[in-house]
Amino acid sequence: MRSQMEKAELFRALHARPGTFIIPNPWDAGTAKLLAAMGFEALATTSLGLANTLGSATVSLDAIIENCRAIADATDLPVNADLENCGADEPKTAAKAIARAAEAGVVGGSIEDSTGDPRNPIYDFTLAVERVHAAVEAARALPFPFTLTARAENLLYGRNDLDDTIKRLQAFEAAGADVLYSPGVHDIDTIRTVVSSIGKPFNLVMGFADPTLTVPQIAAAGVKRISVGGAMARVALAAFLKCAREMKDQGAFTYVREMVQMKEVREAFK
Repeated sequence: MRSQMEKAELFRALHARPGTFIIPNPWDAGTAKLLAAMGFEALATTSLGLANTLGSATVSLDAIIENCRAIADATDLPVNADLENCGADEPKTAAKAIARAAEAGVVGGSIEDSTGDPRNPIYDFTLAVERVHAAVEAARALPFPFTLTARAENLLYGRNDLDDTIKRLQAFEAAGADVLYSPGVHDIDTIRTVVSSIGKPFNLVMGFADPTLTVPQIAAAGVKRISVGGAMARVALAAFLKCAREMKDQGAFTYVREMVQMKEVREAFK
């Protein structure tokens, strides 16, 4: 197995080399191993995928950290953690999540400006920047190069203000974030606008972008990293519900024709 330092350096190298790479989002050790067996170069956790497995609409930071540990331990790949708002509002308290994630084995992670409060979903600009700055300090204090991603969440919460989103991304970059991310950017022209406004690598999440876009198109727009968030977990749930509805509504079981071959699964799980 690679050391954490080796994983961290590999993850940094993926962001530094030319072109674009895909970082898919497993939600447990099994899906992590399947993705690794397919040849992906890095993985990212998904708090939504984790929430689905727990039968919950939300997840605690403790649960997120344990999920990070399970996924990081499952393969030899670098793992990036979806840490949501890092479990706290106050910058220094939130920043403690970075060290916790690193201890769990990941080599990168995100802090977002979403509060988790539907009445006030986005942190005020100044506080959002202070939180990123504190997270950067925590990342730099680690004994390996932790890749910190800063997320501007406006577009997911009905604040369709692209200028403010770009302003936040630029401020997060100035605060020292290594990667920038604004989920909800959908069309290729907007993607180009956002990417051209920043100087650090940009992560595009395809769970909210135009699904007809291809990797070459996205790469040509300047995106460095492509993730899918909870999309694969939601597709897996859709398949599960389709099977259940066929049994419940039709008394039929034709879905068994589409079962994965266990040979493929067992090869990945060796």
